[in-house]
Parts: sequence; structure tokens; C-alpha cells
Amino acid sequence: YLKPVQQDLMLYHAWLIQQNMNSEWLFPSTSHPDRHITEKQFYKVMARVGDLLGINYYLGTHTMRKTGAYRVYTQSNYNIGLVMHLLNHSSEAMTLTYLGLDQASREMMLDQIDFG
Repeated sequence: YLKPVQQDLMLYHAWLIQQNMNSEWLFPSTSHPDRHITEKQFYKVMARVGDLLGINYYLGTHTMRKTGAYRVYTQSNYNIGLVMHLLNHSSEAMTLTYLGLDQASREMMLDQIDFG
């Protein structure tokens, strides 16, 4: 589902065309526009992005998947069922563990809720 980033993708597509990189791939190879970048090239790009953003840990596809899932979880008012479905997990417990929400972090989140 790409509707939230549709405008960004359109701008990126226009930039690709401006750079004469007409390709069916989202991340085309600069040397072979009919091919996508390699996995190694992707990780190099992500490492550079991390450096530019001052992020000192590994950025990869799994990191982005997990971060995206956590953002969906918090921005959907903690709809664990939605996140579980998006990640294709078989249980809410598995999804909570995947998101790193152990008992202590769940209690910390609950401490923020005003039940009054």
C-alpha cells in the first residue's frame, strides 16, 4: 500500500526521468537501467543514508520493515491486529515480540494512559 508516499514516489520518478534513467525499476542500476540495483548496492546506499542522518546502527530491509510496523502500530492507536496481518504473523504475541514490546515496555506504555 503506497498511497501515503504517492507524492514522494511521483517526485522520485520525475527525478529519474530528469536523470535519463527511464526504467521499470524503482531503484535502477546506473550502469544497466534495464536492471535493478544489486543487494550489495542497496546496502551501500542505506549505509550512506544512515551516515547522513547520523544513525549509528545497521539499516537494511528488515530494519525498515520493523520500523514501519512499529510506526503503523503506534499511529493506528496500537492496532496490533492490523500490524499482525501486515506482517503475516500467526499471533499477536509473535507480533508484540517482533516489535520488541516485552512486559516492561508494555507497562511503560500503560503508565502513560489516563484512565481517569
